[in-house]
Amino acid sequence: MFIFRIMVWIKKSCAALGASMLCLLLFFESYAQTRKFSNEFLNIGVGARPLAMSGAGVASVGDVTAGYWNPAGLTDIKADLDIAAMHAEYFAGIAQYDYGAIAKTIDSTSVIALSVIRFGVDDIPNTTQLINADGTLNYDNITTFSAVDYGFLLSYAKALKVPGLSLGANVKVVHRMIGDFAKSWGFGLDAGLIYRQGNWRFAAMARDLTSTYNAWNYSLDQETQDVFVATGNELPENGLEITLPRFIFGASYKKEFGKFGVLGEVNAALTTDGQRNVLISADPISVDPVMGVEASYLDMIFLRAGIGNIQKIKTFQGTEEYSVQPNMGVGLRLGNFFLDYAITDIGNTSEALYSNVFSLRFRIFKQTQ
Repeated sequence: MFIFRIMVWIKKSCAALGASMLCLLLFFESYAQTRKFSNEFLNIGVGARPLAMSGAGVASVGDVTAGYWNPAGLTDIKADLDIAAMHAEYFAGIAQYDYGAIAKTIDSTSVIALSVIRFGVDDIPNTTQLINADGTLNYDNITTFSAVDYGFLLSYAKALKVPGLSLGANVKVVHRMIGDFAKSWGFGLDAGLIYRQGNWRFAAMARDLTSTYNAWNYSLDQETQDVFVATGNELPENGLEITLPRFIFGASYKKEFGKFGVLGEVNAALTTDGQRNVLISADPISVDPVMGVEASYLDMIFLRAGIGNIQKIKTFQGTEEYSVQPNMGVGLRLGNFFLDYAITDIGNTSEALYSNVFSLRFRIFKQTQ
């Protein structure tokens, strides 16, 4: 009898766990409100070069990845087409992160680009229908679904009449899905500028400049709703999710010594969605600095490193100490082909969770007669 009760408890727990996991994904997005980590997948970064430098890229970027980091940097592109792709896996391969982009020069002063970002967790078990009406387990009822975020950025940049000054902007469309249960569409604008003076470059980037709005719509069948209610979970409601603006300021300096070159960049991200655990933590604005360096040889071989995600943490002994996120990487250029690699720490120095990031870039020039 005792074993039978345990088996019944396990059956009910399995259904409750499946419903709770699904409800957590759905409920987290419901109701109209601003969130600190809304559309956070768009803050991960693209391209192994800037990721190896801990995301310090808004000033020195000058290729197709500028469509993400700072669209004003697109005006540095001299090729007719600039194409890039990247793949990364996070959390031991559970989450897949993919990026692709293409930029085309319109004339000597303007460039247009399209960037696509996908962040997804696939094959998530849905156990809400695991238990039949008679209380028996039916593993054939287990299905899988994906939680996927898409970002589409259409960028335009133009070099102005002021020497060294460029402006750029993104029209951003965000599409997020949780299986067939929930979908959202969001829209926003980004804008940036870069000013070049000798070996210096100064930049400012505003993401979600007008705030980005994601409208969520939920479609749960009656059986799933019944499971939610039976397991003590609230039913999610259609709502609006708001992403507040983020401002990033940066400066970079590059110096060449014959065949060698050294570049350094410092960025500071100002968030406006309340106090965060970053180096300068305040409400409503917090400041998160990152720093990166790049050494090159013959503009062909590159070594990169950076630190970011500087936080004050409390130890088990009750003391406070600072933690940092170190990243590093290498790059190789063969003519118009670029291969970059970065190893990034998405945890902290004591419990590091390293991810390998690879990206490719290729430039195409018009053939002259």
